[in-house]
Amino acid sequence: MELVLHRTYFKEGTNGALFINNQFVGFCIELPWKENAKRVSCIPEGVYELKPRYSDKFKHHLILQNIPKRSLILIHPANDANKELQGCIAPVSSLTGIAKGLQSRIVFQKILSVCYQAFDRKEKVTLTIKN
Repeated sequence: MELVLHRTYFKEGTNGALFINNQFVGFCIELPWKENAKRVSCIPEGVYELKPRYSDKFKHHLILQNIPKRSLILIHPANDANKELQGCIAPVSSLTGIAKGLQSRIVFQKILSVCYQAFDRKEKVTLTIKN
């Protein structure tokens, strides 16, 4: 299964539109592009495998694999990239500004459900990030 994130870059942050199997599912917010610097930049464009992950903080969520010079890049709920993210990706139902959105948990749960169903079927799940 393939997720595709189409990004638009701004000085203050990054907004995107997320598709699963060519179907629009919601928007995404991220930090601005700052040369892949840890904790202050979104990650480079590319194709990344997604895996299920659990933590006390985020409960069930997704982690991206094999990111150059980065680790622990997650897909988890957040509504303000600059206040709540350190390089991760947050899905949102609607955009309210650059790197800001609303109702992150609603879209996140949809994405999580579809991805976990694919994991149960032993499918490889990838995220392609492009401009």
